[in-house]
Amino acid sequence: MSTTPDPLLTPEQAADRLGMSPDTLNVWRTTGRYNLPYVKIGRRVKYRASDVEAFIARRTRNNHVEGEPA
Repeated sequence: MSTTPDPLLTPEQAADRLGMSPDTLNVWRTTGRYNLPYVKIGRRVKYRASDVEAFIARRTRNNHVEGEPA
């Protein structure tokens, strides 16, 4: 069974993808403000690329009001 590996991103790479600073991700991680899973490897923190993309997808909003033309 072969699976494609899910790349692990550094906090800097994940923050860049999200358009914010690594310090903001650190605050989120320590306060539990947002549900963005992370991986601890020793003292290092990594983010799965798929978790970052899923976070973006969950936060995506469509402001279309039902009944109005698109």
